[in-house]
Amino acid sequence: MKKPDKMRRILDTIAGMYPDARCELVHSNPFELTIAVLLSAQCTDETVNKVTADLFKKYKRPEDYLAVPIEELEQDIRRIGLYRNKAANIQKLCRILIEKHGGEVPRDYESLVELPGVGRKTANVVISNAFGVPAIAVDTHVERVSKRLGIAKPDDSVLEVEKKLMRRVPRDEWTITHHRLIFFGRYHCKAQRPNCPACPLIDLCKEGKKRMRPSG
Repeated sequence: MKKPDKMRRILDTIAGMYPDARCELVHSNPFELTIAVLLSAQCTDETVNKVTADLFKKYKRPEDYLAVPIEELEQDIRRIGLYRNKAANIQKLCRILIEKHGGEVPRDYESLVELPGVGRKTANVVISNAFGVPAIAVDTHVERVSKRLGIAKPDDSVLEVEKKLMRRVPRDEWTITHHRLIFFGRYHCKAQRPNCPACPLIDLCKEGKKRMRPSG
């Protein structure tokens, strides 16, 4: 199958499976989304949402995060992995937002990646979900699915996976494809127990074919 045809089939298949895929981090504005994505590193969205349910009631603006001792913020997010490091980054990030950006989350990618705790993935999630800028954020699910389906090579870096997806997916589908690949990876093509027997893309997946071979 030619690469464009293969990509179109993948996109149409995951669209049929997850037509309403969306960001599952609960937020009501760009600032809350930025904090939620920062907290989500090496942590499930479900756990982040449990923590932010109370966190976002207590802290509304960057100034609020700076008005408490770091130890208090650490306690408020202690259920999340790497909470000490994340608490420090949140306070540094809030200080920069106030000093350089008038207390608002910047709308451009370059300014976002300069913020503490914000990498490529976080910046892409924020610009696409908060500001409607087409972007493909590569998290662990997107990376795994892209490699299993042969969109990227097994040894490709996260950046290489992102570039290949950007080349092969139409720009106006970047953001929704990001969400659908996450849903596909989170609920179907799981890391440990992927649902290969019921997968409509099994013929494109080397790993899936291996898993489906009769043992012995």
